Amino acid sequence: MRHGVSRRKRVPVRSFLILCAAFISVTWLMLTLRSLDAPPITTAASANGAVLDFPAQLELRELKRNASLSSAEAPVQARPKSCATVEEMGKVFKGRIVKETLRVRRIIQTHFSINGALRIRELPPEQFCRHGFVIGKASEAGFGNEMYKLLTAAALSVMLNRSLIIGQTRHIIGSFSILSVLIDDFEKPTKTNALCGNWRKWRQPIIWYQGTTDAVAAQFFLKNVHPDMRNAASELFGNPESLHSRPNVFGELMRMLISPSRDVEEAVNWVIGGGRDPDITLHMRMLMNRSVRAAQAALNCLKRAIRNLRQGSRPRVVVISDTPSFVKGISPNITEVAEVLHFDYGRFKGNVSRDIKSSPSLDFRVKDWGPAPRWVAFVDFFLASRARHAVVSGAYRRVGTTYAQLITALAAANSIGENSTSSRFSFLSSFQGNLLAEGLKLQVGWGHVWNRFAGPLSCRGQPNQCAFTPLLPPAWWEDQWQSPIPRDIHRLEQYGIRLSGLGTTDENQIRGFCSSRKNIVKTVPFI
Repeated sequence: MRHGVSRRKRVPVRSFLILCAAFISVTWLMLTLRSLDAPPITTAASANGAVLDFPAQLELRELKRNASLSSAEAPVQARPKSCATVEEMGKVFKGRIVKETLRVRRIIQTHFSINGALRIRELPPEQFCRHGFVIGKASEAGFGNEMYKLLTAAALSVMLNRSLIIGQTRHIIGSFSILSVLIDDFEKPTKTNALCGNWRKWRQPIIWYQGTTDAVAAQFFLKNVHPDMRNAASELFGNPESLHSRPNVFGELMRMLISPSRDVEEAVNWVIGGGRDPDITLHMRMLMNRSVRAAQAALNCLKRAIRNLRQGSRPRVVVISDTPSFVKGISPNITEVAEVLHFDYGRFKGNVSRDIKSSPSLDFRVKDWGPAPRWVAFVDFFLASRARHAVVSGAYRRVGTTYAQLITALAAANSIGENSTSSRFSFLSSFQGNLLAEGLKLQVGWGHVWNRFAGPLSCRGQPNQCAFTPLLPPAWWEDQWQSPIPRDIHRLEQYGIRLSGLGTTDENQIRGFCSSRKNIVKTVPFI
């Protein structure tokens, strides 16, 4: 009996062991087969579940991420992060520009003291014509784009040690002789020598660099194949690989070269009303839209900027927009935390208003500028650039337009004194989540402030963001989180540059392209 009981107890145990062994064998076999059949990894999942479009780039991204780190700082066996949010990308732009900006300020001041109009116009005709000039000409394509044409010419004059001519060229040089004008068109890749030409050795009396509607064209010389051109560009624009300390070049050029007319200044002072200068500017590019999401994101970003002020008095906030009705709609929400300043051109009775109202072209580019007459953009510009601490940029579609970039650059330049050692000035971009559904992919535009970050390293599906923004929009993809969109890769190909999916360039390839390229120099006589 005892023996029988013993047999009945052993049978289930033996069966259980056999089943376990069989299960382990089948599981091992399935895992083995799965590993054999699995395809190689071709995409990298982002932190929020999005999938990047560029195949097999994860290892390269890690190399780029660690390129700026020392061996002591490099992560040990850390899992590479495959994308970044806008705020993560913007951390590098928080402060740190004062030293480099003051260095560039001295360069610009010295240049114009030697090559400025007051000195050059007194030269005898022969010396005058040998001196060398750069033309800066603008038309009516939009305030920001046209201003960049003039500022790019100014930057080029500094790099080439030439004088700057703005506007009426014939009035200045027409009485001396027949002069040759060299024309280089940046917008036509096959006709520009921005990469391949040694402009410092060109002897044509006048150079006209056309199609320079943003911050990129002047910085193209940072990759020029001639060391003296590249060094001249680096001296002015800084090291493109050190985004955290690049100088506010265009702000310093504006500080030197432009100022409001008496009538525009009258309008600005009318808004300020004898009080102190505004603390913050809020610029909203709405294109006649009344987006609630854009307004909410901008308000959150504005409140963050106000918290950073750390001052006891009630802050003053200038609100400007291409859609005046939007200003009226958002202002009541701001008055809860700040005093709102706004130029109501309909109520202003100054000279600029009376002179312009008789113009027949008030409806020109209404969709772009809004129903306000175009002269209001000049008043808004100089009013907004009086901000002492921050500019917040928001938009229905594109955040940080050329207009907003220039406002911020001038305001930041005005905020730095000659003996400054630090600056708390900030440029903040407010993004509503729907603009970041595909990362920064929608923030396109060759010179757009966020375009260099719009590629696959920008996380998709981001929430509302309030990000620090560069005062000098980068022209190349040198930073850790910069990556190009396919359209930029294609465009660089037209200039002869093979741009990788991560934005890296091969200097040997550029030199090879330039050595095989026929040098095209277009000149016209100027009588």
